[in-house]
Amino acid sequence: MSPIARQLRWLIALRLVVVTSLLVSYGLLTLVPQGTIDPATVPEVPTPGGALPTEGFEPSTVQIGSAQIVPGLTARVVLGLAGATYLASLLYLLLLSLGRRYPAQAFLQLCGDLLLVTAIVYYTGGINSPFSTIYLLVIAVASFLLGRRNRFVIAVFAYVLYASLLLSLYFGWLQAVTPVTETASPSRLVYNLTVNLVAFGSVALLTSYLALRSRVTRTELELEEKLEDLADLKVVHRDVIQSINSGLITTDLEGRITSVNRTGEEILGRGEEELLREPIQSVGLVTEEQWQEALASAEAERKLRIETRLERDGEEALIGFSLSPLSDAEGVPRGHIVIFQDLTRWQELQDRVRLKDRMAAVGEMAAGLAHEVGNPLAAISGSVQMLSHKVQEGSSEGKLLDILLKESQRLDRTIKGFLRFARPKERASVHFDIAQLIEENVELLRNSPEVLAGHSLELDLQPPTAMIVADPDLISQIFWNLARNALKAMPEGGRLRVSGSLDPEHYTLRFIDTGRGMGDEERTNLFHPFKSFFDSGSGIGMAIVYRIVEEHGGDLRVDSEPGVGTSIAVELPLGGTGTQPILLENLS
Repeated sequence: MSPIARQLRWLIALRLVVVTSLLVSYGLLTLVPQGTIDPATVPEVPTPGGALPTEGFEPSTVQIGSAQIVPGLTARVVLGLAGATYLASLLYLLLLSLGRRYPAQAFLQLCGDLLLVTAIVYYTGGINSPFSTIYLLVIAVASFLLGRRNRFVIAVFAYVLYASLLLSLYFGWLQAVTPVTETASPSRLVYNLTVNLVAFGSVALLTSYLALRSRVTRTELELEEKLEDLADLKVVHRDVIQSINSGLITTDLEGRITSVNRTGEEILGRGEEELLREPIQSVGLVTEEQWQEALASAEAERKLRIETRLERDGEEALIGFSLSPLSDAEGVPRGHIVIFQDLTRWQELQDRVRLKDRMAAVGEMAAGLAHEVGNPLAAISGSVQMLSHKVQEGSSEGKLLDILLKESQRLDRTIKGFLRFARPKERASVHFDIAQLIEENVELLRNSPEVLAGHSLELDLQPPTAMIVADPDLISQIFWNLARNALKAMPEGGRLRVSGSLDPEHYTLRFIDTGRGMGDEERTNLFHPFKSFFDSGSGIGMAIVYRIVEEHGGDLRVDSEPGVGTSIAVELPLGGTGTQPILLENLS
């Protein structure tokens, strides 16, 4: 139900209560006998037509202050006015249920109220009626229900009815039903007409202003509430968009960026101000061909996810994105939504899982192969050694036997490497000084034949001493495998720098060489078993390093560039969650 319909219902109820109360109270007051009055004692009322006749008037008198009036309200009149009010109210309710022209009905009801008020004033004394002020109430109600023009029409109509009634009674055009003891003089008539003209006009103006201010205030409050709700909704919407862990870009129909969330800025490495109004193809996220393919899939309502490479801070990141149309509430296309994620870390995890699966499979195969080959190889090696003692030294047969012995020994070393990879020894973790262990291994490496004249070894341990919980033998195995690989990568000489650093949770060991470096494919296969990049390698050493680091709960990071060198970082936990490093230099 509309607000004006509810107001009209309240107006009908208020009309019934007010009219019933006034008529009943006034009727009871005038119908109760209070004594009689001799018509001869009633002074004549001068009118333009002569004295007001008192013949035929024999009702009861009522004392009101110092004046006595002979009212014209009879039971029939009271019932008639009340009945007219109730019939009109029923008619108004029927019209409310049938139609939707509420402003017209409001105007009709108010005009009917003015006619009813005029009738009440006529039957209760005309110019002396106490109910003439009800006109002001009707005018005030009109100011809140009707428009500016109609509210003044009601005020003018009210004054015309009131003035017409008084002039008709004064000039005798309408017979008075209530003789009064006080005569209505011309000055009294002019006074009443003037005062009520001013009153009706003032009330119409004042209530119109108040109604307008009320509507404006109510509208301002509603607008303020709507603005607050809208602001809250925008904040929530922006918070949701900014909080999702995927990049989100919106574009217009031409593909120009209109917004980007915080995650999108981080993935692209550029701010929103820099990206706005830029074509989506210019940010490096998608090529023109991929964009057109994504648009075609979106129009065909097919799901399409595209992966692309993005250059960011000198590194290449794997980005996956999907496209969907952006429409307004009516379904009209307004642009596109691009949702994208950085899959680089995810790809690394996938590579690690695949590497673990491959190493597990290779380990099982290596164990079986070493077992099957080991025994025959031992027999072959022993037989060759026995034959070599029976062959003349320096003969061609002796040379062949020497080659056969060396190759069998090399094969034996490979088999033993397979066994170490397939069945590594059980880890025996102890509390030891890793910095001292690395320093000792570096000294052994300096004196080994693997270090050539052109090699330069540097050691940088910060701090010089620190304790971790690990297996010293396995840590030494990590050192020798990585150091030997670094030296092999520098066959013509170069610098190998071994450094150690400590943080609250990890000890990081780095091997940095200036060798030939590695490409993308070599970096990918570096820790795969049987993937050697040197002629004399078995491809087991780096796989063993990976397994040892993994068993200690550590991590490996490789950074290499062809022709520049390689950096391999081994990150080892200090010994468990919450374990703090122990610095020996602080114990002295």
